[in-house]
Order: sequence, then C-alpha cells, then structure tokens
Amino acid sequence: MLIALLPGDGIGPEVTAEARRVLDAVCGSALSYEEAPVGAAGYRAEGHPLPPATLDLAKRADAVLFGAVGDPSCDHLERALRPEQAILGLRKELVLFANLRPAKLFPELADASALRPEVARAIDLVIVRETNGDVYFGEKGMRTTPAGRRQGYDIMSYDEDEVARIARVGFETAKARRGKLCSVDKANVLETSQLWRDVVIEVARDYPEIDLSHMYVDNAAMQLVRNPGQFDVIVTGNLFGDILSDQASMCAGSIGMLPSATLDVNKKGLYEPIHGSAPDIAGQGKANPLATILSAAMMLRYSLGKPEEADRIEAAVAAALSAGHRTADLGGTTTTTSEMGDAVLAAL
Repeated sequence: MLIALLPGDGIGPEVTAEARRVLDAVCGSALSYEEAPVGAAGYRAEGHPLPPATLDLAKRADAVLFGAVGDPSCDHLERALRPEQAILGLRKELVLFANLRPAKLFPELADASALRPEVARAIDLVIVRETNGDVYFGEKGMRTTPAGRRQGYDIMSYDEDEVARIARVGFETAKARRGKLCSVDKANVLETSQLWRDVVIEVARDYPEIDLSHMYVDNAAMQLVRNPGQFDVIVTGNLFGDILSDQASMCAGSIGMLPSATLDVNKKGLYEPIHGSAPDIAGQGKANPLATILSAAMMLRYSLGKPEEADRIEAAVAAALSAGHRTADLGGTTTTTSEMGDAVLAAL
C-alpha cells in the first residue's frame, strides 16, 4: 500500500518522521512511501503550494499522511499561492468532505487541560466537520462600495446534498459510538444554517436509534468548556467545525494531541494533526509528534483496513504518557520530539 508523505512546513517534517518510524514498526514492508513538497515547501520548489506532481501522488496513493503548512515568509503572496491553500486544494481535488476529529483526554494529561480535572476527564467526543463547502470554498473577494469604501466578502453556502452527505457520516459515527449526535448550527440567524438543520432532521428519519439534538454554535462553544462530557458526536459545517475542534483540543490537554482524518465517500483519506506548522519551534526538537502518530493510527483504521495495528499504536501512546514522557506543550522540560517517538516505539 502506497502512502503519500507530505511533511510540509515548520515542524511538519519532524512530526511526520516520527509517525513513519511508528508505522514501520507495526507494518514493516506492507507500506511504501513517496514524499513530495507541499505548502511553502511546494511554493519554493515549484512555485505553487500544491504542485501538480504532489497532487498526482495524492491521487495515486492509498492514503495521505500530512504534516503541517504555513510560513510567515509567504504572507506577502497572493492568497492563491499561500501555503494554506495546499490543504484546501487537496480537500477539493480529492473530494475529501468528511473531517473526523476525535477529542479524548488521556487520564495522565488531566492536569494539562485548561479545564478542572473532574470536568476534563469526561471528554470523549468526535467532531464531524464538513470540509468541501461553507465560506472556505464560497465566492470571495474585495470590492468598493458606492461610498468608495473597501469591502471584503465571503459567501457561506451549502446545498441540501452536501448537508445530507455529511449528516450521514455524523449519524454513522454516532451509531458506532454511544448513539448521540449533536448538530451544531446558527439557524436563528443564518439561512445556510436553517437549511442545515432542516436537512439533518430529514436524514434523522433513517436513524431512529440515534438521539439527535441541535445546538447553536455559540452555546456549543460554551458547553464544551462547561460540560464536555455531554457530547458524543458533533456534526457541523466547515467554519464552525474548524473553531470548535481547536477549542476541544485545549479541553483535552494540548493541540499537540489531537489527530484528524478527512475522508472521501470510499474512506480514502488525508491524515494530519490539527496543529499548525509552529515555525517558532521548528527544528528545535520541541514539537509533540503524538497527534501525528495518532493520525497514522487513524489512517490504518479507516483507509488501510488495519484496526489491530491502529489499536497497538494508540495503546503505545497511552503507555508512553503513563511512563511520564512529556514534550514541552504537555509541561515537560527535557523530552524531545524524537525521544517521544522513542518512547512510543519502546511501548510497542
């Protein structure tokens, strides 16, 4: 099975290197890799954040393991050439519409959460985020008003098929867990959200066994810090999901701990940590590779049909934390990126 390895920028190469070491340990020669530049690395190499050869590799591969993109030196570029466009381009070209972001607190990290330990310990949820629509892909631009003032605009839109498609992923995810689905929108203000809510209710008729609830996004943000244990699966749009999943990461201890999978209809996917490229610590051995290692476990489970190997990796991460290994984001002072990788390998 071929893995497209796209390390990207900043700490991306460091964390993907550790994930590959772990994959080699559990899968050996069953996996092969091809590496390609993406993000600022792609722009410097080929003049575009998603070079044609990189996109071709992603299409040919059985799965994509992605590091991170982002580089302040590219901030002056037009938007279409900025590093972040690479991930949006991959989602669009590969039709990766369903982003799964699990957030579960490892007991050893209760003190690292921004919440009180007794609240944080209850976190065990999955955010199902739509990633092919919303303001990220809608019409956007700059224009001048009749009064001669500059005005920026971004159009939020979903059609009913897009909503139904991601809603079914949410319901199926809830069916495989505790049977509770919370649909998050802003239907009291946005027409897009009213359609969202209407279609989710329609799809719910096919899932009578699922306990469906609805919540406005501002209340959902509050409830994530007030009582996160009430959530099992959250399904929401692109913009709201982006924000809520980052919030959930800090409730679970660190953004360096949360993996993600973005899947097409056949469960081919792109797997990445939800953190950014962190250029301020790149090359210093301070980055936490666990989110990328856990993303590799998700890749084995969802795209490559290797659930037992995925279980082994997740258990090894828990064992490494139980043994006291901590990178700087988790309050450690001496454990480096590669040493955390060593700890996971030792636990395996």
